[in-house]
Amino acid sequence: MRLIKPTAAVIALLSGLLMSTLAQAHPKLLSSSPAEGAAGAPPDKIELHFSENLVTQFSGAKLLMTEMAGMAHDPMPIKAKVSGGSDPKTMLITPVAPLTAGTYKVEWRAVSSDTHPITGNVTFKVK
Repeated sequence: MRLIKPTAAVIALLSGLLMSTLAQAHPKLLSSSPAEGAAGAPPDKIELHFSENLVTQFSGAKLLMTEMAGMAHDPMPIKAKVSGGSDPKTMLITPVAPLTAGTYKVEWRAVSSDTHPITGNVTFKVK
């Protein structure tokens, strides 16, 4: 019986396919509402839409006010409820009180079935 040795090209192709499959398992932020860099009225809730279903017990977010008109300050935490949406790929951040004028940042952590945490942030302004 003769064994066939895989060529370097075949090994590279199989490795690439394996790595692309693993990379696709990480959740990616697809969109947010308000969108990154948006300016407008205070939102009742902030929605983050990901590419993968989230494991809600390991995913979460913090809402911070990073700038207030005419006032320099360190980021201030804003009380908000974080929950999953009706779509398992959505995270909802609902401020406890209406947001006042200023710049806000949502620092998020998303975990999908691969259990690898991915982090990021979204910044928006309230007029």
